[in-house]
Amino acid sequence: MTVLVEMSEEQVGALSAVTGMLVDVDRTINQLLAVKEGLLAVGSRLSFDIGADAAAAADPGLPDSFAGDAMDLAARAVAAEFAVALQSSDRSLQHRMTDADAKVTQFPSVWRAQGVGAITAGQARSIVDAGAHLDDESERDAYADEMIGLVQAPGMSPSRVGRAARRAAERRRPRSLDVRHRDARRVRRIWVKDRADGMAEFGLLGPAALIHGASERITAMGLGILSDTTARVEAGDDRFLDEIRADLALDLLLTGAPAGHDPDGLLAGVTGAVSVTIPVTALLDIDGPCAELDGSAPIDAVTARRLAAEAPGWDRVLTHPITGAVLAVDRYRPSAELKRWLRARDQRCRFPGCGYLARDCDIDHTTDAATGGPTEEQNLGALCRRHHVLKHQTPWAVEQVDSGTFSWTSPTGKVYLDTPPPPIVGTQATDDQPPPF
Repeated sequence: MTVLVEMSEEQVGALSAVTGMLVDVDRTINQLLAVKEGLLAVGSRLSFDIGADAAAAADPGLPDSFAGDAMDLAARAVAAEFAVALQSSDRSLQHRMTDADAKVTQFPSVWRAQGVGAITAGQARSIVDAGAHLDDESERDAYADEMIGLVQAPGMSPSRVGRAARRAAERRRPRSLDVRHRDARRVRRIWVKDRADGMAEFGLLGPAALIHGASERITAMGLGILSDTTARVEAGDDRFLDEIRADLALDLLLTGAPAGHDPDGLLAGVTGAVSVTIPVTALLDIDGPCAELDGSAPIDAVTARRLAAEAPGWDRVLTHPITGAVLAVDRYRPSAELKRWLRARDQRCRFPGCGYLARDCDIDHTTDAATGGPTEEQNLGALCRRHHVLKHQTPWAVEQVDSGTFSWTSPTGKVYLDTPPPPIVGTQATDDQPPPF
């Protein structure tokens, strides 16, 4: 038999040693992840106790929903404490706290198995995800024990564990698949994730039959385009199948009429809209800072100029020629002007680590207007609804220490500063301008 790659005894020995070290390091990482999940679960229990105490101490005349609100606010406050300390998103931390608590309390044997290095974090996640709907504790424990024994076999990657776990859980579920699917449909959604180089991902969660059907249809359309070689050569079309499918999907989403949901034809007139910040250098095709989509992701100059040419109107933001600080917005309508100014300055929610765009946020008085806080830029800032509520309803506190710098104090007394993100403008010093210091 022909051997394509020859390895010496020394190379085989080195490979074996590195593999062994990788296994040991990976086992240690998985054990530490189990410890981290245990701490997050403790945080979840702590937030539950804080919320329960607040609900118990509340006025009996408050509506029944107050207890739930108290629980949610306590979870937000604790998650925010963790997230800012870890330089993470408090939304994702709160989800991870909930997931960790479910794993530790509902699947303790899986958590312990990961903690001693018997299974990996990925295998544990597959087991927990597949068995999440097992409500009977004895069935859940039996399922977990079965899966822990199964994953000891060689080659049981998380994807293989997931398939086996779904089959094992299915045997133990009291509700039929039809009933569970009906409930699962209620969480269908779409999402967008920004990527590098002016790109973004578009995700869609929905019924499997419809998703696969849509994928097959787009693929069939793409193959039809690929098969017409003559037309592609004449048009100079050198796209691969994946490129064609992506273009078809976006074309259908942006221009197709939703006939099945629009009997009166009202939705057909709804068009997509985006906001972009475009430096004048990009409009003039001069090298300089790039354009940016909604303060979240850079876009290429060609796309920026096309959007500028088709835009019905513009807000021109005037900036300092050296520091790039926002000075004014040139449309004069008092309340709207101030909002535009703040959104140009803040670009996003001003809670540390939050990436919600300013246009989707509330304009909040840092010092409440009810206590004399002025309605001016030094006392205003963009806060998403989550962190707006966090500021008013939990021990988190904030003040503006200078122009646009927010100082947040957590319930444990730690202080975190959040400064405005730099605007995407070009700056240049001239002989008659002082240096920026």
